[in-house]
Amino acid sequence: MYTRKVFKIKDMAKWTRFETFLFIAIITAVVALYYFFDLAWLKIPWTPLALIGTAVAFVIGFQNNSAYGRIWEARKIWGGITNTSRTFGMYVQDMVNNDYAAEKLPKDILQDEIKTLTYRHIAWMTALRHAMRVSKPWETVMKEKTNKEWSKKLSSPEWNSTVEDDMKPYLSKEDLEYVMSKNNKQTAVLYLQSHHLQRLKEKHMIWEFSFLELESVLQELFTLQGQSERIKNFPYPRQFASLNHYFMWIFVLLLPLAIVPQFAEIGHDISASHATIGALFIWLSIPFYVSVAWVFHTMERIGRTGENPFEGSANDVPISTMARGIEIDLRQNLGEALEDIPKQFPMIYDTQM
Repeated sequence: MYTRKVFKIKDMAKWTRFETFLFIAIITAVVALYYFFDLAWLKIPWTPLALIGTAVAFVIGFQNNSAYGRIWEARKIWGGITNTSRTFGMYVQDMVNNDYAAEKLPKDILQDEIKTLTYRHIAWMTALRHAMRVSKPWETVMKEKTNKEWSKKLSSPEWNSTVEDDMKPYLSKEDLEYVMSKNNKQTAVLYLQSHHLQRLKEKHMIWEFSFLELESVLQELFTLQGQSERIKNFPYPRQFASLNHYFMWIFVLLLPLAIVPQFAEIGHDISASHATIGALFIWLSIPFYVSVAWVFHTMERIGRTGENPFEGSANDVPISTMARGIEIDLRQNLGEALEDIPKQFPMIYDTQM
């Protein structure tokens, strides 16, 4: 998540520089054909091009609205994970006790049970954020050349470690082996949580009503996990994304055949009073074309950038930062020393991952 008020103009220019150079090359070639070879017949009227441009603008607007909807839904889901995680940590600390136990257990044993449940929840968040960072075939944003440059500077924490290594501090050896044997590791962790709560209920370390409350929290976590997985595993429909991309390029490639003759005609009119300016006026179509093409292409690219809010780009939902923030809250409320709790992931180039 980019945290500055606006993107730097320099960064925006760098992000789109290859397309900008391509637009300059296209329009320069067309202008050169008109200027040096006098190809006045090579033109199209504005009416069909305006219709195409209007259609492209509508489709790009639809894509951007849909992409923003996916980003905002993803942010709400992880906001729900944050709130439910804090609730789970509070419930565990207050509901695991000796109030209904036939045999009173030492305080350190109770604390160990609370710590095990809390740490396992951190392991669940760890498994979930790793699953959200797994690359999908339709996720192409981080495969583009300019985005690869960013990924070298903004490396997601999940790309620099394995899920097994990150979960190891929070799970017992047996639990870790069980979780790593499953395809959906985050689901396996929640199953372990439920089994553990059931054992505590049988030992009367959790009252039956408290057990139901904790199970309902696990149910809510399953719901939030499923919602997050739905966004990750179901792409923005490819027919919309692909056709929008093709339509945009059709418009961009046809635009010079309308804009250059228009500038040539204006230059011809000016030649009567200002011959030199009139002869060179056609070259002014270059900056105007580049500006229009850049706007349409960048709007379409912004939509593509927002389609996958967990991919790991600078504009995604900062699930790594959010998960680490929850971990810090939970461990602080366990009473752990600050030096034993991991620090928040650093913000690099004004971006939270």
